[in-house]
Amino acid sequence: MKLLEEVQLKLVSSLKGKDLLTLLDYTSKEVQQLVELATQLKMITKEGKCPKLLEGKTLGMIFEKHSTRTRISFEVGMNQLGGKGMFMHARDLQIGRGESIYDTAHVLEGYLDGIMIRANSHAMVKELAEHASIPVINGLTDIYHPCQALADLETIAENKGHLKGLKIAYVGDGNNVAHSLVVASAHVGMNVAVATPVGYECDAEVIAKAQAIAEANGSTIIITNDPIDAVINADVVYADVWTSMGQEEEAAKRLEDFAGYQINDELVAYAKPNYMFLHCLPAHREEEVASSVIDGPNSYIFEQAENRLHAQKAVLASILA
Repeated sequence: MKLLEEVQLKLVSSLKGKDLLTLLDYTSKEVQQLVELATQLKMITKEGKCPKLLEGKTLGMIFEKHSTRTRISFEVGMNQLGGKGMFMHARDLQIGRGESIYDTAHVLEGYLDGIMIRANSHAMVKELAEHASIPVINGLTDIYHPCQALADLETIAENKGHLKGLKIAYVGDGNNVAHSLVVASAHVGMNVAVATPVGYECDAEVIAKAQAIAEANGSTIIITNDPIDAVINADVVYADVWTSMGQEEEAAKRLEDFAGYQINDELVAYAKPNYMFLHCLPAHREEEVASSVIDGPNSYIFEQAENRLHAQKAVLASILA
């Protein structure tokens, strides 16, 4: 494509036709290339030069959970790349009335070029990918959120100038966001520290796999229950909500259990003076993060949210073009 050559855009060709279920399935080189591609796409899009790499392609977008950033960024991303994103809520599909994943996968592969799904169960998304002959992209499950992590890396790289050797501290629930952040950080040689209350730690199997990747890239992963230990000398401090979708009945207990884990001025004083604050959003101000931090000069949350668009375009272009 002429425009592709003009802007010197290099897709991650090894990912063509491949699923994105978790970044554990990708090589460190592929993750790094996606971050670089996302930054390039962001730049040329703002210059009005985004090539229509996905003209004539349709991405089916299945949602079991509410969404702002995931839905809009995928839909706009497909549009900017010349394709179409089709929103489908699970309750409006036969899958919401008991149709099997097997049947759904084979029906959709006859209509679509790819599927993005934001689901409750990672096991269900894996099953969908196993049966569908078209690529499946994880827009969020109970265990992983890979597209968010790619946008996080893009945001850090743009503002710090590099990734390898930086320290990122995550304070809060050892959830899907934490899992993908740890894996992504390991792939790019970032040191990561995760602080959670007792009983809310990350999945041990996920951490073990990430540890192997980190060791290969010369970085470290620290798991602790002490927020100060995690945040000391951090270049990036990261938060997520304490009560995610589907956990509303646990909200009162979680508020009690997470007391002392708020990212506030006292805690970030242990980070480097030029630390970046990140949050995947939506945020509950004065719960997991103080307003003075999330709305302060070190906060990059809205750039981070925008970068969901460009990181996902990098994924879409590499997988579907």
